[in-house]
Amino acid sequence: MTSLPATAPPSKLGLVIDLDVCVGCHACVISCKEWNTGGHGAALSDQDPYGADVSGTFLNRIHSFEVVPDGGEVVGEAGAARIVHFPKSCLHCDDAPCVTVCPTGASYKRADDGIVLVDEDMCIGCGLCAWACPYGAREMDLAAGVMKKCTLCIDRIYNQNIPEIDRVPSCVRTCPTNARHFGDLADPSSAVSLMVAERGGIDLMPEQGTRPVNKYLPPRPRTPLAGTIPLQGGEETGDGAAGFFAWLDRMLDRI
Repeated sequence: MTSLPATAPPSKLGLVIDLDVCVGCHACVISCKEWNTGGHGAALSDQDPYGADVSGTFLNRIHSFEVVPDGGEVVGEAGAARIVHFPKSCLHCDDAPCVTVCPTGASYKRADDGIVLVDEDMCIGCGLCAWACPYGAREMDLAAGVMKKCTLCIDRIYNQNIPEIDRVPSCVRTCPTNARHFGDLADPSSAVSLMVAERGGIDLMPEQGTRPVNKYLPPRPRTPLAGTIPLQGGEETGDGAAGFFAWLDRMLDRI
């Protein structure tokens, strides 16, 4: 079996995802698919993409949930309806079970920055890492016959041949709402660490004991609109309208 680094990596590169502003647009999903298909490593395959039985390999997925308020009643149009979009990919855990279960050493955790990777030349496609991962973050590429996962775009973040602004994971660079952030979570003064401290960033499924590096910022409480937007008094009139609009106002008044 594979061993984890003997000592904690000096840096822990990872993502902080703000669930308060993610709109579920899937821009990160498409960007991840495109970059990892056209960039480092083998393409992420799709099977029967235009047929009835579609399957494919995605390293980042988004799940959407309807929030149920306290009391157990399902939110309807009369309630405080809310949809939370939940992006999920590899969390690059400190105690990664996908690494320790790997029989060939294909799955490993880098000692320098804590990124969990797969050496595709060593992977035999046994799927043990997928069974061990409690987050479902491993995907079997049926065309290549090997397991694949999020690499934090390691071929971007250390690439001196691209502009500095692009040296972040593709999903972070693409997010239109700035819901995804990248940085060193081992550095308490980094922007992502300060964000986690300020907003109370949380681990996904902490009871699993995997100590994920990636963190989630929980949605902020919503304030009812009735308490924030003053209602405009007075009755609507057509005063000031002329020509066609004046005629339209008169016709609508007769309805």
